[in-house]
Amino acid sequence: MIVPDSGHLALVLLLAAAIDIFFGEPPAAVHPVVWIGKLINVFKNAAPQTHRKAYGVAMALCCVFFAALLGYSVLYIAALPGIPRVLALLLEAYFLKATFAVNCLLSPAREIYGHLEANRLDKVRELLPIYVSRNTSKLTRIQMSSAVIESVSENYVDGILSPIFYYTLFGEFGLVAAYAFKAISTLDSMVGYKTEPYRELGYFSAKSDDVLNWIPARISVIFILAAAFTVSLLSKKQGKTSPFNSIKSALEDGMKTPSPNSGYPMAATAGALGVKLEKPGTYILGALYPPTEVKDIKRVSQLIAVASGFSLAACAAVIQLAGTHLHP
Repeated sequence: MIVPDSGHLALVLLLAAAIDIFFGEPPAAVHPVVWIGKLINVFKNAAPQTHRKAYGVAMALCCVFFAALLGYSVLYIAALPGIPRVLALLLEAYFLKATFAVNCLLSPAREIYGHLEANRLDKVRELLPIYVSRNTSKLTRIQMSSAVIESVSENYVDGILSPIFYYTLFGEFGLVAAYAFKAISTLDSMVGYKTEPYRELGYFSAKSDDVLNWIPARISVIFILAAAFTVSLLSKKQGKTSPFNSIKSALEDGMKTPSPNSGYPMAATAGALGVKLEKPGTYILGALYPPTEVKDIKRVSQLIAVASGFSLAACAAVIQLAGTHLHP
């Protein structure tokens, strides 16, 4: 198998980003992460009533192995003699794109923003449970706006930064690492709950997800800071954005959430936008700032879009520079 050079790996990442921007998510039938989800469902439906924690470990390891094997198979096929370089690039980019989703992260925010603007609160209450784990039946417009902003900023790490971080970190086997991470992330979203019937079944998956997102969650503060600085220079219409308050809030409030990771991107976003984010009865981030408004959903979409762009560009640059250093 031919070992891809750093230029190839960086180009795959940039092509994957282009596919995401211009085409969005592939159909479910040909979406590799959907395949992983179906495998998880098979294990979940076959789970025994006893020894569920041990079964959860075995389930997670099998799903990670399947995902890693999928990533490796793509690399193997792309490196076969006779495969045109363009086809190899597109194949790897398509599968890498499936591990992250900028469009998919921001589209729900735009949809909910439209419903809130039109005061269709019942529709928002219907949609929000897909994206946030809280009772939405009694949420006010302010709390709904906060929930959307929290979801976008938290999922920036899990849905964008972490997959490309592991792709960058593992070099020629980056696609394998990105898929292994995506398996854990998908497991966490499907069974990683602290309530029954998933408390024991998803324990290993949830803890693994915490470990794998630990570094990217803290790195996210840097990209949100850079995005806040950029937005503050380029956009004056939607409200002041503060890079300084972004880092200040992350340091002060980053550990106030039950999750060891989600607080950092959310707190950084709260400071950058100058808004208070609150999950009733659980946490308040940026307590000294005014409550969120509906317009802040557009602001967070802009902020996270810029942060995502910086993340992709930075990872591509790191891949290229690391390759140059190793092979001058």
